Amino acid sequence: MAAYIIARISIHEPQRYTEYTKRTPPVLHQYGGRFVARGSDVTTLEGPTETRRIVVLEFADADSAKAFYFSPEYTEIRAHRDASSDAEFIIVEGYPEEEWAAALAASQAVP
Repeated sequence: MAAYIIARISIHEPQRYTEYTKRTPPVLHQYGGRFVARGSDVTTLEGPTETRRIVVLEFADADSAKAFYFSPEYTEIRAHRDASSDAEFIIVEGYPEEEWAAALAASQAVP
């Protein structure tokens, strides 16, 4: 089942952070990941205004996401990110299609 790394990043040294963004795509690809969202254009719908950069990465499964995040290649690149920003990263698993279909069907049965 697909898994996603979601990151919220506050950048305080943009020049150095650019080094990180240039080096990440090949390593992400090497571990079977891809960008789903990558940028700062965020619209807050509820809660405090989000001002951080939001990045969403997609992987085949949580093990692949962890393999990328803890890989020697990404660990080396991460030093650029750590020196230029503050970040929060989480992994969340996708919602199975069959569970979605069941939830939708059950909600349609509610009067």
